[in-house]
Amino acid sequence: MSRMGEGSDVANQGNQGGGQGGQGTTQALSGVAGQVGQQLRDVGGQVREAATQRYEQLRDSANEYYEQGRERAREWEQSLESYVQEKPVQAVLMAAGIGMLLGLLWKRS
Repeated sequence: MSRMGEGSDVANQGNQGGGQGGQGTTQALSGVAGQVGQQLRDVGGQVREAATQRYEQLRDSANEYYEQGRERAREWEQSLESYVQEKPVQAVLMAAGIGMLLGLLWKRS
């Protein structure tokens, strides 16, 4: 809404400075340009601030997911270690079977 008011202000200022020729219009346009420039800087600052906040939120979320993943990996490692300690023969046979399967898959590709 303020943009419409600015345009009419320019027209009114140009009409009032009619006795001065183009000088009044130039000054009015210069003033409006300054106002528009300031508004653009303000909007730019707001956009920068919003982008910074969003970046921080995303960074925090990524850190949380990373920590959750690390914790799950530790739990999985501990459960695997306890399984190997409880059933060493089965663990070795499973590892050998998985190794053979991977070897066959790599050989085909």
